[in-house]
Amino acid sequence: MKPFKVIIVEDVRLELKGTEEIIRTDIPEAEVIGTAMNENEFWVLMRKEVPDLVLLDLGLGGSTTVGVDICRQVRAKYSNLKILIFTGEILNERLWVEALQAGADGIILKTGELLTRNDIRQVIEGKRYVFNEPILEKIVARFKESVINTMKRSDAVIDFDIDEYDERFLRHLALGYTKDMIASLRGMPFGVKSLEKRQADLINRLFPKGERNGVNATRLVVKALQLKIIDIDNLEPDDE
Repeated sequence: MKPFKVIIVEDVRLELKGTEEIIRTDIPEAEVIGTAMNENEFWVLMRKEVPDLVLLDLGLGGSTTVGVDICRQVRAKYSNLKILIFTGEILNERLWVEALQAGADGIILKTGELLTRNDIRQVIEGKRYVFNEPILEKIVARFKESVINTMKRSDAVIDFDIDEYDERFLRHLALGYTKDMIASLRGMPFGVKSLEKRQADLINRLFPKGERNGVNATRLVVKALQLKIIDIDNLEPDDE
C-alpha cells in the first residue's frame, strides 16, 4: 500500500485517540494530516489540504445526520476522495443506507473486529462496499431471505396457476382498490363482473375446500401475501 493522507472526523475524544492509535500501529502508510470533532473543524482542515481518505463518524454532536451531510458534500466536491464510515451506530440500518446513498465507500461498525488494515487497503485501492462482519452478517441474512421469498413466489405462481392478471388484481386489492377502480386500469381488460368471477376462482384455487365459505377480498389478499403470490414490500399500483 502506497503512502496516503487521512483526516479523521470523530466527536468523542477517547474514541478519536483510539482510532489514531489503530492507524499509527497497524497502518504506517497513513499520514493523519488532521482530526476534527465537528463539521466546522472538518471543513477548515479540507480548505488547508485535501486528503486521500476521510475516516468519518456518523453521529457528530448528538446528530446522526451531520455525518451523512458531510459525506454527501465531500462526494459532490471531491469525486475521487475515499470515504470510509467508522461509526458506533451499530443498530441504525437506515443510517447505513443513507451513508451509502450519500457516496460512502464502505462502513465499519465499532464492534467486532473494528477497523483493520485490510479495510483501509481495500478502500484506498478503490473497492466499494467495504464492510466488517456485523454488517456482512445482516447483508447475507437479508439476501437469503430475499432469495427464499422469490423462490416461494415462483413456486406459488406455478402451484396455483397464477397469471399476470391474477397478480395485478390481487396487488390492487391489497392497495385498497375497488373492483370498479381495477376494471378502469389500462392493463386490466376486464369488467367488474369478470373480476368478481376471477375473485371467486382465486378463492377456489388458494383455499382448501373446507375453508372457502365466507372468504372476502381482504382474506383473499392476506392469503396471497402469506403464499408470497404478492410481495408486501413491492405493492405499487399500475399506471392508470
